[in-house]
Amino acid sequence: MKPPLRYWIWVLAVYGASLAIVGALGAAIAFGLPPDDGDTLARIVAARSPLLVAAAGLLLALCAGAVSWLFTNYHYAARLLAEQTEVVLKANPNHLVSVEAGPEMVELAKAINRIAEGMRGLQQDLELRSAQARSHVEEERNRLAALMSELTQGVMVCNAEGRILLYNERARALFLRVASESAPLGLGRSIFALLDRGQVTHALDKLRHSLEQGITQPLTRFVASVSGGAVLRIQVAPFLSSGSRLAGLVFMLEDVTGSLGDEHRRLSLLLALARDARAPVANIRAAAENLVQYPEMDSGGRARFVEVVAEEARALSDTLNAALREHALAFKASVALEDMRANDLVSVARRAIEGAAAIETAGEVEGDDLWVRVDSYALVRALTYLAAQLRGAHGVRAVRFRVEAAANFTAIDMLWNGAALAVETLAAWESLPMTVGGDEAPITLKDVLEQHGAELWCEEKAESARLRFLLPSGEPVPAIEERAAHGEDRPEYYDFDLFERRGVEARFEDRPLAQLNYTAFDTETTGLEPSAGDEIISIGAVRIVNGRLLKHEVFERLVDPGRPLKPESARIHGIEAAALEGQPTIEQVLPLFHRFCEDTVLVAHNAAFDMRFLELKEQASRVRFAQPVLDTLLLASIAQPGIPSRTLEAIAERLGVRVIGRHTALGDALVTGEIFLRLLPLLAGLGIVTLGQALDASRKTYQARLKY
Repeated sequence: MKPPLRYWIWVLAVYGASLAIVGALGAAIAFGLPPDDGDTLARIVAARSPLLVAAAGLLLALCAGAVSWLFTNYHYAARLLAEQTEVVLKANPNHLVSVEAGPEMVELAKAINRIAEGMRGLQQDLELRSAQARSHVEEERNRLAALMSELTQGVMVCNAEGRILLYNERARALFLRVASESAPLGLGRSIFALLDRGQVTHALDKLRHSLEQGITQPLTRFVASVSGGAVLRIQVAPFLSSGSRLAGLVFMLEDVTGSLGDEHRRLSLLLALARDARAPVANIRAAAENLVQYPEMDSGGRARFVEVVAEEARALSDTLNAALREHALAFKASVALEDMRANDLVSVARRAIEGAAAIETAGEVEGDDLWVRVDSYALVRALTYLAAQLRGAHGVRAVRFRVEAAANFTAIDMLWNGAALAVETLAAWESLPMTVGGDEAPITLKDVLEQHGAELWCEEKAESARLRFLLPSGEPVPAIEERAAHGEDRPEYYDFDLFERRGVEARFEDRPLAQLNYTAFDTETTGLEPSAGDEIISIGAVRIVNGRLLKHEVFERLVDPGRPLKPESARIHGIEAAALEGQPTIEQVLPLFHRFCEDTVLVAHNAAFDMRFLELKEQASRVRFAQPVLDTLLLASIAQPGIPSRTLEAIAERLGVRVIGRHTALGDALVTGEIFLRLLPLLAGLGIVTLGQALDASRKTYQARLKY
């Protein structure tokens, strides 16, 4: 170890003090001598000056040796004991401190180990008591887990910022089946990576409106398309905090892709019945009309017409039965429509129009008992589109809504002061994609009208004009039975710290390390020279969310490198060339890994090596890893500068991390993640608590200068 500056200061100080003492003694002796004796002494000193210089050098060496002995046996030993004690306190309580130094420091190490042993005993007793206290909570959690696993629907819970807090196996299997890896489901991930942001935001607006109206347990539904072409029917309920603040949302998911096929078959059935029944019905009608028109017809003719009626009736019956058997699953209502109170629809539409189209709105609702059957997301989008068109093309600055009953339908009017629209103008608007504020929808107004079986026209009334939507009336949704005031509360979702996580838009560097999500990863390669053409053959990764290593949320892929493996590399990782044949290329795997680790901080051991391999493939795979990167090699040198070994095995052993699957990408990623979590409290003890502080400290280490 390179001696610090204070070592040389101590050497010079001791040497200077020694010289001063010797000089003082010589001066004291010379001061009391007679003049002749003084002259004699001066001549003797001058004659022995080389010997005195050698003595001074020897004194310097003795001083340096003494200071070195003191530093080695006490100063360095004390610092090494302090570092090891931090490991015992914050990372690995089973670690035994040791030092090769003076007997006093060895005794101190033994005393620290005795204290640590006593702490372990107290900790074990505390853990036993805590386990007993947690038994009831664990039992409740197990009941919740069992209940969630038995649900026939997929369930997800997210916080108010859209970060997923909980999901059951049904939800995981559903997204794995319908969306595969293109839409990963995991704790801490954003719900907007799975579902359309506009639809989720719209559902949130509806729920907030219901809560403002005093409805304590509102629900809303919508249908969403996800990657892979699947269609999900989704029911959303709010999760309220103790202060009645919206803390999150509960999503209940159902795959209705097949039901849409049933809807198509239902329409096909109607067309088939209309086509195949036309001829038999016409024949029956003609025969019946002849029987009625010619009552004096002879018995033979009458019998022939009766036989025609019977034969055609049998044919018609056979046609109906065959069609019903073939389309037995087709009699289902449209999954995209839900029953909704009309004034709630208008309130949500007004909020959307004021925000997106910058138009003032007002509402006039006839009673509170009018219901419509609508796809509220599509219809609100249509109303907002029309309001934006009125503002842009006709300068309309304010609209008002009126809802009233109309026979078996419900009429929703959008009124404004001014002239009515020309028929040609409205027809043109119906055929254009619905664009609001630069956001273009893939459907037209005509599509929305056809979806609802609705009618739309424009007319002039007194001094104003109106657009009238004629929508099918809906059935009132039964209110959810309220819980008794003294009854059981809504089941707790336990201590989900993510509920309280705020500020996801803040810069990464300013956020505490404990509040970030991470992806610990590792690569195996054909060799150690990325710039010389070596390639990745395996990537393994695991996610760290809320201070927990999620061993069920991992990424592991073999990669065809397109070049031979080096024998020395194969001996390390044990991957044979035959195992890589037919595997996807790095251009196919890297986008999947990029999606897996998005919105997280990357963590690796000797990260410069792995990141160089990724950077060289970014252009070919059309992805870029722009997130911050932390290196456990550098962090360990910061947390424990007195311990020289920086290998993954040495750090893991010191921190009490069990090494399994060494030199496999996923195995090393898991070990790296465990090491990182145990380094966090050690870094916090040094005042390194934010990502920016960790990155700054890492840049100052000697190992950070290594390049690949």
